[in-house]
Amino acid sequence: MIEAPCPLLGFVGYSGSGKTTLLTRLITLLRERGYQLGVIKHAHHEFDIDYPGKDSYELRHAGASQMLVASQYRWALIGETPQQDHDPQLDKLIAKLDCDRLDLILVEGFKHAAYPRLEVYREVVSHSPLYIDDPEIIALVTELPADIDRQLTVLDINNPPAIADFIEAFIRQNRV
Repeated sequence: MIEAPCPLLGFVGYSGSGKTTLLTRLITLLRERGYQLGVIKHAHHEFDIDYPGKDSYELRHAGASQMLVASQYRWALIGETPQQDHDPQLDKLIAKLDCDRLDLILVEGFKHAAYPRLEVYREVVSHSPLYIDDPEIIALVTELPADIDRQLTVLDINNPPAIADFIEAFIRQNRV
C-alpha cells in the first residue's frame, strides 16, 4: 500500500465513465467545506501544459529539464523525464506535493497502484467493473443498482454531496 503524508484517495474507472466531471464537482464541494486538496491526474499520452510562443515552452524546448513558471498567483513546475516504458510511480509524484498544506490528495487514475480508490462505473461503460478483482477499491460510484458479492459501499454518482460526505469521513479516519 502506498504511504502518503496525508490521506490519499483515488478515483478509477474506464474512459468515459465520468471521473473528471465527478471530481470537478467534488473538489468544489470539499473546498466549500474548508479542505485543502492536492490532485494528481494520470495522462495516457504525451501532453503539454504550455504551448509554442510562450516563454516557458521555448525555454523547456531549448533543453531545460525542469521549468518552473511563477507569478504572484500561482506557480507550475514542468519536469522532463527520459522516455521510459512505464508510467511514473504514484509515490514519486506524491513526494513532489507540499503535503504540509494539504488535507487530502485526490488521484485520478493509477489503477494498478496499491492505494484506496473509488471506482466510477456507469452504464455507458462496456467493461466489467474493476472492483471484482481489486481489493483496494473501497466504494463503487454508480447510477446502477449494485449486486455486490463483497462488503463495498455503493454511492450514487448523481449525489455528489453524499460522496463528499463519504470522502470527509475517509479524511477523518485516515489523518496521518
